[in-house]
Amino acid sequence: MLDISLSLVALVLASPLLAAIAVAVKASSSGPVLYRARRVGQAGRVFTLFKFRTMVVDSRQTGPAITRHEDPRVTRIGRFLRRTKLDELPQLVNTLIGNMSLVGPRPEDPEYVRLYSADQRRVLNVKPGITSAATMLHRDEEALLAGPDWERRYRTEILPEKLRLELDYLSRRTLSGDVRILAQTAAALLRHPARVRHRRTTWES
Repeated sequence: MLDISLSLVALVLASPLLAAIAVAVKASSSGPVLYRARRVGQAGRVFTLFKFRTMVVDSRQTGPAITRHEDPRVTRIGRFLRRTKLDELPQLVNTLIGNMSLVGPRPEDPEYVRLYSADQRRVLNVKPGITSAATMLHRDEEALLAGPDWERRYRTEILPEKLRLELDYLSRRTLSGDVRILAQTAAALLRHPARVRHRRTTWES
């Protein structure tokens, strides 16, 4: 009920912003306004995740499933949307139709879910979320994906660390904890839209 009510309110309040972003995306490059990504959700079911399109239309044919630092496939308006996380706003629709929650482990591409160990697959026991504990600590993940071995680093270092954080949070998850993460996410977007947050979040203390 929290997911549905807050998502409805957010979509209504943000409707002028959503319309403005849609116009900007359409005007900046050819292709659809929304990007439909295949992600793995609860119980391993694949679903369609909605985002504002931030890359050229053939991005999946010209590169990997994740976006590296200074990725040439990202459009000019796309860089702004990704830096401010505004490209994630359409996922409020995902929460309304029931395949995502506001707070939960971030959903991954099937290509990377295949790399999960049996223990790591426990994140699939719950609905994925728009934001999470790991998201707050990896807000500027693309900046870390630089250099010749950036994809290997994601597979062997960053992804396992994110999954560890998600499982740690899920082991002691509470409604009040979810509300705190939502509040921290909103505050981070308003105060530090492009800064990496390395300090510990409230749920860790």
